[in-house]
Amino acid sequence: MSSPGILQRYSHLLNLPAHTQPVTLLEGGTPLIPLPRLTADLGGGFELLAKYEGLNPSGSFKDRGMTAAISEAVGRGARAVICASTGNTAASAAAYAARAGLRAIVLIPAGKVAAGKLAGALAYGAHVVQIAGSFDDALGLVVQISEKHPIALVNSLNPFRLEGQKTAAFEICDELQRAPDWLCLPVGNAGNITAYWMGFRQYDQSQKTGLPRLLGVQAAGAAPLVHGSPVEQPETVATAIRIGKPARGEQALQAADESGGSIIAVSDEEILAMQRRLAAEGVWVEPASAAGAAGLKAEIEAGKLNPKGLRIVAVCTGHGLKDPGIITGQFAPPAAIPPDLQALEEIILAP
Repeated sequence: MSSPGILQRYSHLLNLPAHTQPVTLLEGGTPLIPLPRLTADLGGGFELLAKYEGLNPSGSFKDRGMTAAISEAVGRGARAVICASTGNTAASAAAYAARAGLRAIVLIPAGKVAAGKLAGALAYGAHVVQIAGSFDDALGLVVQISEKHPIALVNSLNPFRLEGQKTAAFEICDELQRAPDWLCLPVGNAGNITAYWMGFRQYDQSQKTGLPRLLGVQAAGAAPLVHGSPVEQPETVATAIRIGKPARGEQALQAADESGGSIIAVSDEEILAMQRRLAAEGVWVEPASAAGAAGLKAEIEAGKLNPKGLRIVAVCTGHGLKDPGIITGQFAPPAAIPPDLQALEEIILAP
């Protein structure tokens, strides 16, 4: 059975205005997938699960917040929505705007968005504009235009985005019957870690599920929260978290601190290695989505986190098809053979 959509399932826990008119693609209900071989590689003696958000309708966790933001915008009579994006927000905003019959405008940094994400935004009918600047430049522009014209801003500055995204924490607690001991996740614009902490705190207050410690993970080339200052020209293969000035940065730091966790950075090499490692266990994610698990591995190997006896959830935020070029660019084209059994035997049975 498909998910009923997060607005229906968790409506009593979401702080949305009375005028909200639900616009849904039946998002949510994503699985917690055990990773036993990766667990063994990291020493064993604990439980590690991937919250695979790439199985949302547009292929990323952004759909949770977007159903809430678009539903609120429709309810107050909006006819157009706008966002800045490194890719996933663009595809999600375009999908939900299309569902609602709204115009979608997305600003992206020129040449910095993975093909799979750009294709999604275009397929859903968004008006895509590239700017000669960074994501942070694009965000500044969409904020300005939304203040000047009747166009609804649906970036994570929109508080209803966080209301939707916090439902992932509810789902984890519902499935595990409590909060995990640790939650590891990528950090880009920092809305997701902020939303998860909102969700866990809310569930603990009402259902006594406990609270996890948060491990937020940035890419080393785009780690303003680790360095303590903005990164003017962020660079990383993990395009979804290539952000130098997170809109929710202060809240993310507060969430990590309140939980007893931390925000760290890992290299692109560590991210890509973990992407391959997750795929080897059947979970293909875009590079940024592997950052949480890569950070967990780094902390365990450095002796900073002892996982023994713990239950740990690594959030995988987007599907591997969001950025297929990362994989295809690393390998030579598959071998081509004639349609002949002997030729096949020679190539696959060779010692």
